[in-house]
Amino acid sequence: MVPRYARPAMTAIWEPEMKYSIWFEIEAHATDKLGELGVVPASAGKALWDWWKTNPKIDVEAIDAIEAVTKHDVIAFLTWVAENVGDEARFMHQGMTSSDVLDTTLAVQLDRAAAILLEDLDKLLAAIKTRAEEHKYTPTIGRSHGIHAEPVTFGLKMAEAYAEFSRCKERLEFARKEIATCAISGAVGTFANIDPSVEEYVAEKMGLSVEPVSTQVIPRDRHAMFFAVLGVIASSIERLAVEVRHLQRTEVLEAEEYFSPGQKGSSAMPHKRNPILTENLTGLARVVRGATVPAMENVALWHERDISHSSVERFIGPDATITLDFALARLTGVIEKLLVYPERMQKNLDRMGGLVHSQRVLLALTQAGVSREDAYRLVQRNAMKVWESDGELSLLDLLKADDEVTAALTPDQIEEKFDLDYHFKNVDTIFARVFG
Repeated sequence: MVPRYARPAMTAIWEPEMKYSIWFEIEAHATDKLGELGVVPASAGKALWDWWKTNPKIDVEAIDAIEAVTKHDVIAFLTWVAENVGDEARFMHQGMTSSDVLDTTLAVQLDRAAAILLEDLDKLLAAIKTRAEEHKYTPTIGRSHGIHAEPVTFGLKMAEAYAEFSRCKERLEFARKEIATCAISGAVGTFANIDPSVEEYVAEKMGLSVEPVSTQVIPRDRHAMFFAVLGVIASSIERLAVEVRHLQRTEVLEAEEYFSPGQKGSSAMPHKRNPILTENLTGLARVVRGATVPAMENVALWHERDISHSSVERFIGPDATITLDFALARLTGVIEKLLVYPERMQKNLDRMGGLVHSQRVLLALTQAGVSREDAYRLVQRNAMKVWESDGELSLLDLLKADDEVTAALTPDQIEEKFDLDYHFKNVDTIFARVFG
């Protein structure tokens, strides 16, 4: 975790104090249920909670010092609790194994991280929707292969992003539900030394569902799916960020990141206004996606358990969620403050002498009885003259002066095919599909 790219609420989930607090809750809830079942004294759970209520501060340094000797983090934690609670603490962890605590805790952390990420997505969706409605009919050029294609609206660009991030939200909601499972099943998952009702009780208390069948660990296909979804969200962030970066290029300049008073773009060139936020988002997306392959590789563990996944998850859990949280918040700010230049969009639309209307003329010629091959040839030969003139010539003028074209279409019929609004007749339909 790099503090520069971290926000407090998400970071807190992964702090040692939070981890150990969750460990304690799991152990104490399990002890409560064991007391109810008569496996341990009912006073054991009460002793744990009484101590916790009066002194809930986690001494990370003390636990670390014990672990330096035991070389086992869960045992170090249990030893520390016992030193503070006293004799009743010996009833903690009855019939449980370390993974019961570790895996359930990770499920809690990922569930809480997902809750924050879903809030982030809601804020981003709201920002995108606002800009989409603002520019619903703002004409701009659509590009394929980076080359002028046909007119779209800037609102449609935003609507496309809204639909994509809506899908991201749906995927994350499913992944959150899938990851939020509790396993308190003991060594190799058979419940030999602990009743399944303890698992059910702890799951309810921690806001999780019961893992239907665990080995000694929760199956890692759940985690693989979760991190894969984070990777997809990161890719969607990058896609919108790259669009902004392209639109900010000097030769395009249809939109740009907000440039605040006193901001500097370059240490050497005072004139620069660089798309640094969206470039940063492109980089952060790579970091988040970097968690997906290790998560996939964690699925194949040896038999009922090994710990090859453990070190990986200590990295990717915090890094992927903290980075994605920051990236979503940053992208929301970019969209909210994005400077949009409709006049420049119109200028770029007009730059190539009407080439953007070539398909309509092609279709009109075919409907007038010209073969598609001939219609394509007639329009293309005039379009190439405009292209080679860098837009100095007008496609409309050239077509009206082409005898083969005017033999099929009147000048008025040709001019009608250069109506910009024609391309936007279904914008309402698209918006209704996206926004309801």
